[in-house]
Amino acid sequence: FPSRVCGCCGALRPRYKRLVDNIFPEDPEDGLVKANMEKLTFYALSAPEKLDRIGAYLSERLSRDVARHRYGYVCIAMEALDQLLMACHCQTINLFVESFLTMVRKLLEADKPNLQILGTNSFVKFANIEEDTPSYHRSYDFFVSRFSEMCHSSYEDPDIRTKIRMAGIRGLQGVVRKTVNDELQANIWDPQHMDKIVPSLLFNLQQEEGVERSPSPETEKERESPVELTERCFRELLGRAAYGNIKNAVKPVLMHLDNHSLWESKTFAVRCFKIVMYSIQSQHSHLVIQQLLGHLDANSKNSARVRAGIVEVISEAAVIEASGSIGPTVLEVFNTLLKQLRLSVDYELTGSYDSFANMGSKVIKVHEERQLQEAVIKTVGSFAYTLPPYQRSEVMLFIIGKIPVPGMYPALGSVTAGFQSTNILTALPTSFLDPLLSFTLMEDAEIRLLVLDILIGIIDRHDNRHKFSPVRIISDISVLKLKVDKCSRQDNLFMKKHSQRLYRHIYLACKEESSVQRHFESLYTLLALICVELANEEVVVDLIRLALALQDLALTEEALPVYTRCAIHALSAVYLNLICQLTTVPTFCQHVHEVIESRKKLVPFLLPEDVLKLEKVEGEVLFVQTKIAEILGGSGYNTERLATAYIPQITDEDRLSKRKSIGDTVSLQLEMESRNSPEKEQRSTAEQITFETLKQAVDSVNVEELERERRRQVVERFQTAPFEEIAAHCGARVSPCLASIHTLILSSKSTNTALLRSIPVYEMKFPDLCVY
Repeated sequence: FPSRVCGCCGALRPRYKRLVDNIFPEDPEDGLVKANMEKLTFYALSAPEKLDRIGAYLSERLSRDVARHRYGYVCIAMEALDQLLMACHCQTINLFVESFLTMVRKLLEADKPNLQILGTNSFVKFANIEEDTPSYHRSYDFFVSRFSEMCHSSYEDPDIRTKIRMAGIRGLQGVVRKTVNDELQANIWDPQHMDKIVPSLLFNLQQEEGVERSPSPETEKERESPVELTERCFRELLGRAAYGNIKNAVKPVLMHLDNHSLWESKTFAVRCFKIVMYSIQSQHSHLVIQQLLGHLDANSKNSARVRAGIVEVISEAAVIEASGSIGPTVLEVFNTLLKQLRLSVDYELTGSYDSFANMGSKVIKVHEERQLQEAVIKTVGSFAYTLPPYQRSEVMLFIIGKIPVPGMYPALGSVTAGFQSTNILTALPTSFLDPLLSFTLMEDAEIRLLVLDILIGIIDRHDNRHKFSPVRIISDISVLKLKVDKCSRQDNLFMKKHSQRLYRHIYLACKEESSVQRHFESLYTLLALICVELANEEVVVDLIRLALALQDLALTEEALPVYTRCAIHALSAVYLNLICQLTTVPTFCQHVHEVIESRKKLVPFLLPEDVLKLEKVEGEVLFVQTKIAEILGGSGYNTERLATAYIPQITDEDRLSKRKSIGDTVSLQLEMESRNSPEKEQRSTAEQITFETLKQAVDSVNVEELERERRRQVVERFQTAPFEEIAAHCGARVSPCLASIHTLILSSKSTNTALLRSIPVYEMKFPDLCVY
């Protein structure tokens, strides 16, 4: 009874209740009573222990006003709460916040859109407040669920529907801001939260930009469309993601695109991942790429359009990820892409996604598989473009060994697109150059052409390749405007190490009977680029020898097709025309021009402009080796080397490289390496790798390099030295060996004879196989 009397008498009510009651006017349209609100704020700051009671009483009044549909007083109560939150940061604010969140929840649960928007606006203001004291028991699960639901609002009125959706987006943004940096709160990056937040944002990101809005005057913030607001919120969410949270943030994006079949159209998927790649921290970009690759693997048996959409997204992401690194697993990226390429070709050939075609299999559409293959090849090139030259060479070597299936070789060519390297030694290491050159001798003309284009792309460092097309005789090469730099030390080392191998494969490639015009054009471009990019005086002499050797090849190899012989003559002529003008030796140029003019009059089919047929060729239409040697000798060139005809040394590898596919060649090389290995003992499959084994591996590489250099010197000596010197050298080495062998044979024969005579036959021990 006393309490009832106290509740009825206003003067006896607690002061905080009287102060709260006084902020409400008699007419709610008059709004908050500001003077009384100032008194309430001062009281809360003076007596912070009363703050929780103030919040509880305001919450009680708000619940009563909501139930009675007195929405004007509801707005006043929320305004008062907002001001108290902004003013008070004491240690007891946590209890007040609980009352505040209870009131916000009450508004969000209401059916009226205006109350939902009012509650959201208050929550957003609260989210921007930095609290001084930690909270241990606060939960935001309800707000994540409710704001996500508002993002999918289907209210009939389009204007109100838009406002509700935008309120939901701002609410999710507030939840993220409030919880993302608070370790005491529930982890907002958990899948249970991300699976609600991210799809809600993507749903609004899909909506059309041009939603009709009321023509009433609005602020710039109100004019912002849901799409613009969503993108801003999505970027903020991704920008706050740490290393360990990237997966949980990106996985819902992949699931949303799957569930709504958005990969096939590609546009929205590409837009989503552009936002992702530009928003996350740059050092985390490779994690997104890895997730996309894993998703591509998971959809290996999906339709080609879906896989092509994922590959297109990966390609765009690779362009954005321009830091030059795709994380610690570079080869894994290419392994996944090449696996998809191989699967696509298998699907195209078998007509089924399964190993065995059955009635339930999906129908394979060949044109869609072809589009997917082109997309994969483009993506391989996009990734390779971001790599440094040495890594790109490793990738090309990896591709060579990974794809034994015909029809997929363009993936290798896409890696060399836009290839720029200042150091040819790193761009073409021995481990890559050897298998690449061996492919120039394959029977498949398409592969040979591709390999030539790869070599051209790597050697061409000044974009000169297009200046040599179309192939023609030019009286003044200054019109080509070639970019020529002095050879660097690395260039000279590369040519000293690999030039003879290059010349040999070019010479042998000219003999291929299946070569057509494009092959000879590529061979000329390759030779021209070697002369422009890598040639010193010694290299120029060797190139002239090679050109003259090609002329001799066309004269002597009558078994070659007529077109091939004519094309080789034309190649030799146009190349000598280029070299003579680059050397700027007038008499050399005069001789070359005289021969070319004679050919124009007598045998025009031996020039690149008119390669048709071949008749008996002799006399003044041929370049004379002795005359060229005499001319260049007067200009300081090494004539002894030039006077020796170039004869390529065919190796076992060259003969065995006549294979039909890259896979055959790579497996053959691995087999030869294993057979020629100095270690004959079989190793266990799980050999332990220690510091000593690594050191031995490094030492063995050095030994191999020295052995290759010794072999090169021996080959060069036998190619250039006079016959008498070679005979004397070989005789000096062979004679002692023969003498020692002869002595051993004689001594062995006499010993065996004496033994046979001293042992009776019945005491001799014969092998078991010889005894019956």
